[in-house]
Amino acid sequence: MADKDKSSTTDPKCFVLDTNVLLHNPNALFAFDDNQVVIPFTVIEELDRFKTENNDIGRNARQCIRHLDRLRVRGDLTQGAKWSNGGNGHDGTIRIDLGAHDVPDALRTETADNRIIAVAWQLKQAGRRTVFISKDLNARIKSDALGIRTEDFEAQKVDADRLYSGYAETTLPGNVIDELYSERMLPLEKLAPYLIRQEADGSETPLDLQPNQFLVMHDDQDDSHGGLARRLADTEHCIPITGPRRPVFGILPRNSQQIMAIDLLLDDEVKLVTLLGMAGTGKTLIAIAAGMLKTLNEERYDKLLVARPIMPMGRDIGYLPGDKDEKLAAWMQPIFDNLAYLLSTRGSSFQTAESHTPEQRIQKLLLDGKLVLEPLTYIRGRSIPHQFMIVDEAQNLTPHEVKTIASRVGEGTKLVLTGDIAQIDNPYLDQSSNGLSYLVEHMKGEAIIGHVTLAKTERSELASLAAERL
Repeated sequence: MADKDKSSTTDPKCFVLDTNVLLHNPNALFAFDDNQVVIPFTVIEELDRFKTENNDIGRNARQCIRHLDRLRVRGDLTQGAKWSNGGNGHDGTIRIDLGAHDVPDALRTETADNRIIAVAWQLKQAGRRTVFISKDLNARIKSDALGIRTEDFEAQKVDADRLYSGYAETTLPGNVIDELYSERMLPLEKLAPYLIRQEADGSETPLDLQPNQFLVMHDDQDDSHGGLARRLADTEHCIPITGPRRPVFGILPRNSQQIMAIDLLLDDEVKLVTLLGMAGTGKTLIAIAAGMLKTLNEERYDKLLVARPIMPMGRDIGYLPGDKDEKLAAWMQPIFDNLAYLLSTRGSSFQTAESHTPEQRIQKLLLDGKLVLEPLTYIRGRSIPHQFMIVDEAQNLTPHEVKTIASRVGEGTKLVLTGDIAQIDNPYLDQSSNGLSYLVEHMKGEAIIGHVTLAKTERSELASLAAERL
């Protein structure tokens, strides 16, 4: 058995990639700088099996195969083809490994995972600095048990425990709060002495308020006195936030975070809004309510487009009967439930002469083209101008898929993504690697971007208790 000391710390590492990494992000081939990326031959076979699928997995498989085909022109892939990262000094090598032969008994069972792990094991035995990269938990456990250094694909991960919430809290004199509301604007320099963040070790650091970030203010002398402000885009001023004066398509916010969310949703200058929150916080309902108000009442947008990824919770029920609309109805039922509430006599005053029930009103909006419900499968390749677009359950999307959606947005369109990163049904995503978390963390600080994490469940007393205790 080769000893670890055979390899030098100056030698390039060998990163052995599992199939799921490339299906998650085909550009992972080029994410390891001037090291060697090793693709087991079994991974090529699995990419070939997935390439015919008409979904993002199939598209990613085809994209990865195209990358490898272009590299094939540069050199023999079995020996290692070099690639350059745009002149930044990182020139790596990508190699296809034909497979290991002498493997331990634990890997003798003929499975794709075992053949892939065997390649990493053989490289390690040869004294190479080897790292096995996989998004499959079980594959990582197996390879780690064999003494192989094993990691998840970290290039697009964020720290979920310190994820940007979209607001901060501070305690300050009551006269500063009063000045904000009386003047309708306050320079950041007046708030700066009170913008302090408490670190985990007990120390204090200045808080840099991001564009469109909210500030929850508490009076240092009077617990009943407070306020809510937002830094106006990328200016050096904060404006007071009081919440909507009238119901937003029949609903009023029930807590400060919902006030923040509605403020961003109704601001036409904010082109992208992300809403995070556990079940029952109202993120989807208020997003749809704002979209209905902006589309139907104010006619600011041509139509309201609501999309969801087709990702079942638990065991899939298989193929659904009917045409496209009938199949889609099962996946979009949560959206129909919110629409029915908003279009009910209790939820909204919006009525038409031809229809009376909420279901009839929904059908009329669909027939008139004012409301469009679609799975995300049909979004790719489109340009979407002048629409209020909501993507629900966005926590089930990869960073690559979120980028694809955002790049579809045309002139005059507002994009809203909602989701709960604690309820992810995609087996290869978690709270740190999903596209919604990635988007929140990497887009903060831009003048046209806004985000709020909703924390309080308002659906019902039972829903609130279940979200807290279960």
